[in-house]
Amino acid sequence: MNIKFKFLTVIIGCCSMLNYAQSKKEIIPQTYVAHKISEPITIDGKANEAVWQKTKWTNNFIDIEGIKTPKYQTNVKMLWDENYYYILAEMKEPHVWGDITERDAVVFYNNDFEVFIDTNGDTYNYYELEMNALNTVWDLFINKPYRETDNVVLNDWNYTGLKSAITVDGTLNNPNDTDTSWTLEIAIPFKDLRTAYHQDNVPRDQFYRVNFSRVNWDHDILDGKYSRKKDKNGKFLHEYNWVWSPTGVINMHLPETWGYVYFSSKEVGSNETFAIPKDEKIKSKLYELLRANKAFYKTNKRWATSINDLMSSKIIVDENVLNPTIENHSSGWTITVKSPFTNKMLSVKDDSQFFIK
Repeated sequence: MNIKFKFLTVIIGCCSMLNYAQSKKEIIPQTYVAHKISEPITIDGKANEAVWQKTKWTNNFIDIEGIKTPKYQTNVKMLWDENYYYILAEMKEPHVWGDITERDAVVFYNNDFEVFIDTNGDTYNYYELEMNALNTVWDLFINKPYRETDNVVLNDWNYTGLKSAITVDGTLNNPNDTDTSWTLEIAIPFKDLRTAYHQDNVPRDQFYRVNFSRVNWDHDILDGKYSRKKDKNGKFLHEYNWVWSPTGVINMHLPETWGYVYFSSKEVGSNETFAIPKDEKIKSKLYELLRANKAFYKTNKRWATSINDLMSSKIIVDENVLNPTIENHSSGWTITVKSPFTNKMLSVKDDSQFFIK
């Protein structure tokens, strides 16, 4: 498929929801502690290793808007070692099918599983991985969220050391029986997430912003083959979007809303939890202001000059009132606030990048 056309498909097919308003319901990101293992895992889709048996599942996936309970259950487990980030996903599914076999084709036109990773939480330079039940891979590098019109999507970027395998509890592409589930096992090399050749980027006792999505379609069976279902006018029905950590709107490309995966050096089975750092909660408020300012511009054809233009009430994090300021300049604007917890200056720019002064 022509790459230019494929980019258009991503923006229109996957993210046509960009005009939707952000949910007013408070969305609290999910958290997960991934423990370190000393022996590598065999990636065969079977998860027979004892460490997988000791590892906890995530909460059940929920509809992306955080409102509905999905039709079918989805859960994930995670581990890591000095080389790989391991992910195990189990998807309940009575009809396991797929027909896309070309790497970097639009995999979400089949039922698929998707992994999103932002290694430093600044919403810039993040990674997307999509896989269907045939183990067909679509991997992308995105320099900015899709809300930024000058963003770049590198469709020809690949995880060079990716390992993946799938098993099906049932029969793949057989409409004559009822399946139970499909299981996907993935090993993502940390070296593929480096920003410099010799960088030691293994996140020992650190966190990534991560999210997982499961795209599921209603289907038809024509001449013994599965296909996406169409309405009476011949248009494909909308897909279902089920996720680990809901974003509040039908849009996965909001990295500031993703979950937190903490890579603990403690052994599997440790009773350990991860609390979202208080400065991360402040960051979430800054992104609320960013989205509010972009909405303000659409209505008023100018950027806000005061935080009061964007928020009618006080901004509070853990009983502390925040006092952010907005600075307009020739190249855009910046919203900044001093953390009452660390005294650091936290900022978000008009192009979505977060930074600490």
